[in-house]
Amino acid sequence: MEGKVCVVTGANTGIGYETAKALAAKGASVILVCRTTEKGQRTVDRIREATGSTKVTAVAADLAVQDQIRKAAAAIRVQHPRIDVLVNNAGIWLSDLRLTKEGVETQFAVNHLAYFLLTHELLPALSRSDDGRIVCVSSDSHFQTHIHFDDLNLTHRYHGLRAYAQSKRANVLFVRELNRRLRARGMNQLTINAVQPGLVKTDIGVKHTISLHSLAWKVRRAGGVTPAEGARTNIFLASSPVVQGVSGQYWDKCVPKRSARETYDPETARRLWDICEKLTDITDYFEGVTPTDEAPSADATAPAPANTPS
Repeated sequence: MEGKVCVVTGANTGIGYETAKALAAKGASVILVCRTTEKGQRTVDRIREATGSTKVTAVAADLAVQDQIRKAAAAIRVQHPRIDVLVNNAGIWLSDLRLTKEGVETQFAVNHLAYFLLTHELLPALSRSDDGRIVCVSSDSHFQTHIHFDDLNLTHRYHGLRAYAQSKRANVLFVRELNRRLRARGMNQLTINAVQPGLVKTDIGVKHTISLHSLAWKVRRAGGVTPAEGARTNIFLASSPVVQGVSGQYWDKCVPKRSARETYDPETARRLWDICEKLTDITDYFEGVTPTDEAPSADATAPAPANTPS
């Protein structure tokens, strides 16, 4: 990873921290996207101390606020006109319905729209890499619901678990649809994949939840893996030469697997894409990106490797 530039969101704790630390240890320049400047600097110091790397920096952005995402991305692009890896990792879990200032349910905004918008903002820089990789952390929770197009904010039937599952299903649909659009433009040097990290011992279920939900999460996570173990597939997809050119897959334990049936439906993916463009005020997702000359069929997807390391 020497000479590579990697961006990791939600990097101050849990899976994001372990992902960023591992990439720094491999020699990459790593930009942490953290909610506050203070959290970012503390994490920079921790990773530098743990790895000996001096190529770790941070930018601050509340990923529920679209203006902050755009400003953070602009700051990153100024320092790094070329980016090799983007790990969309940051996530949130809420017990009650909360809307962002744009009027979007907060879990959908942070867990999905932030992926959609930040990827768009960094796409010109990612497209300059000869092996650009986008990794989106999803979850097997996506099997438990569908996209509620009639009530995306779940205003009439809100539950934290349903909202979380919907945002994670949206992640997989985004990966499928962006992969299709990249292949249609001949942008085969750029790949995107989704990850199921498994049940991980993090604090996602205790930060913004009622006491009952917090207790339930503490009991449930006791059977989970460590954040370092949960980050393994992120690190593998971000750094391994084995998966160069592999795109549009859903990964678990460094192996691709089937996702929910709806996530393979191109009409559902396109419908969600159109809604996300409206919610983020994007008129041309590929603005500033120069396509390559030869474009294969829109459905072309590189096959997954036959054997992947454990």
